[in-house]
Amino acid sequence: MNKKPTVVIIDDSLLVRNILSDALTKKDEVQVIATGKTGMDCIDLAGKLKPDFIVLDIEMPIMDGLTALAEIKKLKLPSHVIMLSVLTQHGADATFKALELGAVDFIPKPSSGNQFSPEDIAAVLSAKIKGFSDSKQPSIEVLLRPERTERQLNKSFQKPIKVEAIGIGTSTGGPKALQTVFASIPEDFTKPIFVVQHMPAGFTKAFADRLNSLSKIQVKEAEDGDLVHPGTAYIAPGDYQMKVITKGRDHVIELNHTGQVNGHRPSIEVLFDSLVEAYGGDHLLSIIMTGMGKDGSQAITNIHAKGGITLAQNEATSVVYGMNRVAVELGGIDFVLPVEDLVPKMIELLKSRGN
Repeated sequence: MNKKPTVVIIDDSLLVRNILSDALTKKDEVQVIATGKTGMDCIDLAGKLKPDFIVLDIEMPIMDGLTALAEIKKLKLPSHVIMLSVLTQHGADATFKALELGAVDFIPKPSSGNQFSPEDIAAVLSAKIKGFSDSKQPSIEVLLRPERTERQLNKSFQKPIKVEAIGIGTSTGGPKALQTVFASIPEDFTKPIFVVQHMPAGFTKAFADRLNSLSKIQVKEAEDGDLVHPGTAYIAPGDYQMKVITKGRDHVIELNHTGQVNGHRPSIEVLFDSLVEAYGGDHLLSIIMTGMGKDGSQAITNIHAKGGITLAQNEATSVVYGMNRVAVELGGIDFVLPVEDLVPKMIELLKSRGN
């Protein structure tokens, strides 16, 4: 029997520490072994206890969470860090900084001001920890099978059919990976790009703004009714399903609150299926990246079957090799590549299609 992942909770609020500790203990899927209230406590407990996970607040007295995180990484301590983030612009900016420093994920902080109950947050946190832990246990098949960095499973993408749109889906580890992707897209790129990054409501606008500041093309949080423009990237807003629909000669973004798919809203599956409907599967180039679970893996396999081009981020550069692994195992991926090679390969394939 696998042992339960061990967790240390660091927050200057006794109430938050107690709420999270009690809720996680009730879930009985992880073991809370200690709590602390400052960044100094965090470094001390990380060194002594070497927990599997540290749940870390960003704003604390004496030493804040970002400083503590940087120190944990400098000391090469083995714990995976999940940030507690407040739903403000400042909180979002600090959260994305934490992800750049090496935090693996974040959750909304319990507060009277947000819509998440302590039970909701504990459920999300527990699922993230379990999913991350499971993804780090390679199966016998994976251990026996060397990963090929490039796979050519689908010759149909070599037909000279123009690509009309790009779809990207990602989850845990995605914010940092997408920064790498968007920083390398050239400014003369003319295809529209549609992105689902699993992220709570309240963070996607700040994330889109951050990508926009790093990118040579325009990146925006999608709005209902947006006319799709060439060379623009649209990020699905948190808690909305995003589809692209056809109206006359235009493509238009449609947002709605329909149910979760594969446990997600936004769901990669919903976006990718709508792109097939709006553009035709053989006119798409789709990328599935780091993230736990299987969202998007079936939809990208369908795009592959229809003659679209499909890429996946490889295991070595993924925080969690989950959704992308499932897509590879379903036979739905043409090329498996490190994150830094995704855009160069995309450009090369677009040129080969006469774009």
